[in-house]
Amino acid sequence: MKSRDTLLRLKRFQADEKRRRVKQLELMIAEFNRMAGDLDREIAAEEQRARISDPTHFAYPTYARAARGRRDNIVASAEELRGQLEEAVAAREEAEAELAKAESLEGREKAAEKIADVMRAPELRMAGLRGASA
Repeated sequence: MKSRDTLLRLKRFQADEKRRRVKQLELMIAEFNRMAGDLDREIAAEEQRARISDPTHFAYPTYARAARGRRDNIVASAEELRGQLEEAVAAREEAEAELAKAESLEGREKAAEKIADVMRAPELRMAGLRGASA
């Protein structure tokens, strides 16, 4: 009985951990996208201020060049996180399926125990009546 409860708690914990991981990755991707958007706006403002938008031009603003590098790194990191997110979603779905299976098994076992208790109850009552009449 206790091992079944422990197994069910473990499956719930694992499923919760997978859900947290997916949520964390989603938040990180959103934050990276926001940061990349901010850098895009800063790059555009710097290019407009300098009136040079060609990164290969010799007078291209140094800040805009550095911001482009940071933005490219952030975009690459966000793409890598998207790959991790796909894996985490698959792991979460697997953990939730295992949890559902464990809960279903527990429900069936509890129902079987109740039926067994009900089936034993008339025998116990009959045994008690026989003992009282003897």
